[in-house]
Amino acid sequence: MKRILILAATLLVAVSCSSPKQSSKIPSEVTLSKDVLMDKIKGAWAGQIIGCTYGGPTEFEYATTINGNIPIAWEEHGIKNYYDHSPGLYDDIYMDLTFVDVFDRVGLDAPIDSFANAFAYAGYPLWHANMAARYNILHGIMPPESGYWKNNPHADDIDFQIEADYAGIMSPGMPNAASHFADGIGHIMNYGDGWYGGVYVANMYALAFVCNDVETVVTEALKSIPTQSRYYKCMADVIGWHKQYPDDWEITWVLVNKHYGFDIGCPEGTGIPLNIDAVINSAYILIGLLYGGGDFAKTIEIATRCGQDSDCNPASAGGILATILGYDALPESWKQPLYEVADSNFKYTNISFNRACDLSFKQALEVVERYGGEVGENDVKIKVQAPEAVRYEQSFEGLWPMAKIYVGDKSVQTVGQLSFEGRGVVVGQRVVRTPDFDMPGYEAQIEVYVDGKLDKTVMIAVKANYYKPDLYNNYDLSEGPHTLDFKWVNPVKGADIRISFILPYQTRPEGIDRF
Repeated sequence: MKRILILAATLLVAVSCSSPKQSSKIPSEVTLSKDVLMDKIKGAWAGQIIGCTYGGPTEFEYATTINGNIPIAWEEHGIKNYYDHSPGLYDDIYMDLTFVDVFDRVGLDAPIDSFANAFAYAGYPLWHANMAARYNILHGIMPPESGYWKNNPHADDIDFQIEADYAGIMSPGMPNAASHFADGIGHIMNYGDGWYGGVYVANMYALAFVCNDVETVVTEALKSIPTQSRYYKCMADVIGWHKQYPDDWEITWVLVNKHYGFDIGCPEGTGIPLNIDAVINSAYILIGLLYGGGDFAKTIEIATRCGQDSDCNPASAGGILATILGYDALPESWKQPLYEVADSNFKYTNISFNRACDLSFKQALEVVERYGGEVGENDVKIKVQAPEAVRYEQSFEGLWPMAKIYVGDKSVQTVGQLSFEGRGVVVGQRVVRTPDFDMPGYEAQIEVYVDGKLDKTVMIAVKANYYKPDLYNNYDLSEGPHTLDFKWVNPVKGADIRISFILPYQTRPEGIDRF
């Protein structure tokens, strides 16, 4: 009975958070029972796992919306099948759990190097900004430089956005604490809009513990993002378009893509329909939350049907909404596949779903006390924070991508001299090795010459999961014609470094005010 009374009181406070009669939409203090707090933490992790699994079969299969006539199945043993056969789907989760584990072992004040090294030396596969950050760290470029856009061409990608859940889950009702715990870690792999994606997601999680109105959560959490940023403008537009077109999410989807659908950073995605940019994928999370209307199934379905990174987006939307609803309130049909793996560790970790919930609960209690709250025998009194904007950052300042120059997947030894015009360039590459290649510690040493002068020597590991996503980048050239030449200093049999394209950048043209 005590738990019921506390839950009822909590919900009264949460409902009132959207009342226009209050000076603030967010209460200044909330008391939760420990049972309710744990229920919301379990909801957060479960919603993320369920959303990721639901969207898994569609990931990057659709650059447009996934038509409603195309079925998206929810399989009885779907989660276990991914656990057993495709664990890389859960990069959202195992990256999150890396940070949860470090907080558990080292404490809330763990130095950033502890987090950086934990993920850089882990055995799991990484992509895009995470992959570039791993390379940087293993070659002495530590945070925050490892995520800075001039060292990481993927700085605006989605990576931190999909792995920032930990920061909000450990900071119930305390969005500024969530921003704090998202700062150092987020700059391991991202910068600017890429970092903002994680800050916004973490703030939505934090507020979801103390407010059950989705529109209030997404609107208040956006106060954590600087208003002059492209990221803020896009999220504010989504909120506005939802009010203008409340019954048709696809209209908002079209408007998002019209105004924000051109990726200027990610070398792989720029100029083609693939879009891994944090801005547009955050917009899809928001579309799911707003048009889902508080219904879990509808929320993750819409976030999935927006396309692009369509496992990560429903994972974030599902986790945030399930924090509001709590684990017990989730429909049984969605939770059932989770039961058979609840105590099984995610691959590459020593943490299961149940243990993740326990660790986050422990950390949440520590954060509550650190930020002025009280932890009693049965209850937790939270000093709720009003979100404050983090600092302004902008990647690719003054730059604009030109058309890619495809070179035919040629070896660095035979590609010859490449010419381009512009003030910056990224060189796309891929590593090829024969099945019997057995030099796990080998790194190809590639000298890169710009206009006939040695500019950089790049070390590229051939070991799986430790590749460098891009051979070379330079955003500080003078505007004009340039040449690139390459020399492989230590070639070996059984491995090759092949250049697929070069992506030149010019000075950003005048009149482009959205992208």
